[in-house]
Amino acid sequence: MKPKVGDMAPDFHATVVNREDDARVSLSDLRGERVVLVFYPKDNTPGCTIQACSLREHWDEIKGKARVFGVSADSVASHRKFISKKNLPYPLIADEDKQIVNAYGVWVQKSMMGKKFMGIERSTFVIGVDGKIEAVLEKVSPLSHTEQLSQILG
Repeated sequence: MKPKVGDMAPDFHATVVNREDDARVSLSDLRGERVVLVFYPKDNTPGCTIQACSLREHWDEIKGKARVFGVSADSVASHRKFISKKNLPYPLIADEDKQIVNAYGVWVQKSMMGKKFMGIERSTFVIGVDGKIEAVLEKVSPLSHTEQLSQILG
């Protein structure tokens, strides 16, 4: 079930891939900071690349307002390549065991050309300094996501 505005954000422990190195992070360690979790289906796919590059292009407007993390079920190696290839200024969380996507209710049944499969619903959660969810952007368009997020972050 997807958490709603006002709910405590589900905690997690995960590997975070940065431009320089990898680290472990937990949401509880970030309490006191505003956090944005950008869930996206897959590294280096057209829609995800559009979304990631849009965030990169508007990074100066966003970076001081929250800690932003991209989240997908891709591997650390895949994330490292995506960050390097697209020069992404924000870290990516490797949720290979799908614990985070399940906790946030974004691991869902999808359909493409009549075939059903499980995948990540493109959604973003803004988490306040108190650990509660401030905003949820569901099924966002890669083209309008950054504008929507910028409005919420103020």
